[in-house]
Amino acid sequence: MKKKIIIIISIVLILVAGGGFFWWQRREIKGNPEDYTIKETPEGKIVENKRAGLTVKVPEGWEAKKIEFLEGAIEFDTKDAEGTWRNGIMSAPFKKGCAIGGGMIYKKMSFDEIKKEIKDIHFGLGIKSDEFEEIEINNRKALKNSFDSTRIGPGISIYIPDKNKVYNFAVYWGPQDKDRCIQEFNNFLETVSIE
Repeated sequence: MKKKIIIIISIVLILVAGGGFFWWQRREIKGNPEDYTIKETPEGKIVENKRAGLTVKVPEGWEAKKIEFLEGAIEFDTKDAEGTWRNGIMSAPFKKGCAIGGGMIYKKMSFDEIKKEIKDIHFGLGIKSDEFEEIEINNRKALKNSFDSTRIGPGISIYIPDKNKVYNFAVYWGPQDKDRCIQEFNNFLETVSIE
């Protein structure tokens, strides 16, 4: 009897250790904020991520900054943006102004896999509405997610899968700034260049 218990405990420990290893492999960090370069050009301020083959133009008059605690993220804010401060950065929900976040998911994913991950993330955010639509951004198929949440407010996220990565951009706004922020986001998406 004692021998059976030891064998069962050993099997459980092996499964837990193996599962932890595979979980860690899925969570491997593959990007970092140093991947992004913010530079002034005659056409305006540009953000480049050569590793990801990404170039975008910062909306006129907006601030751009790297997010230091995430693996390869960037944020753009209007000067009048007022949000909630977390870990030294302003985040949703916003009281006023607009913000666009951008980042990379270094993993090959289909639209169905992206939807599943979004729904998993949204599960704890008190989602009031969650809509998906397939669209095109600069001749590339993309997934658009429009949502509203009790915890982070309303927003729109765009996911552009390409080979073994997914480009992600999201816009958030204050209650009085929705139309202005969505228009700026649409203009911003027209500047997205993926090699």
